[in-house]
Amino acid sequence: MLRNREIRIFLGIMSVIGLCLSAVATLFSTSGAWLVFSTSALFIVTYHQFTKWRYRELEQLSRYLQQISNGDYGLDVRDNQEGELSLLKNDIYKVTVRLSEQNALLVQDKSRLKEAISDISHQIKTPLASMTVMTDLLLNPSLSEDKRIEFISNTSVQLERMDWLVSSLLKLSKIDAGVVTFRKEHIKVEELIRKAIQPILIPMDIKEQILSISGDKSASFTGDMNWTAEALINIMKNCVEHTPEGGALSITYTENLLYTEIIVEDTGKGISKDELPYILKRFYKGKGASEGSVGIGLSMSQSIISNQNGDIYVTSELGKGTQFQIRFYKRII
Repeated sequence: MLRNREIRIFLGIMSVIGLCLSAVATLFSTSGAWLVFSTSALFIVTYHQFTKWRYRELEQLSRYLQQISNGDYGLDVRDNQEGELSLLKNDIYKVTVRLSEQNALLVQDKSRLKEAISDISHQIKTPLASMTVMTDLLLNPSLSEDKRIEFISNTSVQLERMDWLVSSLLKLSKIDAGVVTFRKEHIKVEELIRKAIQPILIPMDIKEQILSISGDKSASFTGDMNWTAEALINIMKNCVEHTPEGGALSITYTENLLYTEIIVEDTGKGISKDELPYILKRFYKGKGASEGSVGIGLSMSQSIISNQNGDIYVTSELGKGTQFQIRFYKRII
């Protein structure tokens, strides 16, 4: 404690003041001088003991913080007494709880990342192995022309799948790193939907699905046309994939004083209640996901929309279909 320069200065000043007062008191009375001297000494000793106690408390908090830095979040220093030290203890405890929760989340994220990397590695290795085999077969001069065309076509499909996977992962990484600059332009929802439905028209035609679009033609919001279109495409592709032949996909859009809303709804098989909270999570693949699914399409849509002051709400019922409500808010809420 006495190593603290401020404490030494304070005690020195108080000692000098006490001695001066005692010297002055001797001019009037010896007993008065002793009384002043005793009072000053008592005050200094009391201050010393009180400060020593506070330093012990601070030393305990210092040891507690050291334990926290070493990863021990089980300690509890909450104090129901009044005073600044008690408030400090309670604040440190609150921070400890937050750190403990964040650490738990980091452990979960690390585990999920490990599983995701393993899954992505598998997703890439499978088409690579297939293409290696087909390339070896293509080198066979006795291979028939029909088989050669079939293998080349399959190789092309696998390359497109790998290109989409790598491209999607790069986009997600850029969004997570905050290096993507979303443009703030005036977007008419009608034009956005017209652009977004182009990639799904052929798959819908093959499955003989019905597409209906309706809404307020003047509806608009501020955002990035290309990125938002990509988010919508991923959602619509998911709906088309999980809707059987002859099913329907409807898109409606409205605008009010608070937000612009786009609703994409299908008549597919729906999502169970236990899976619903996770379908927007990265690398999550539902029970009904296709074999080639990686689980990043809807997660990317969520990231794109949330980075443009928007949100996605998903409701679903098994056997009746799924509804995606996309809202772009006028102001940050």
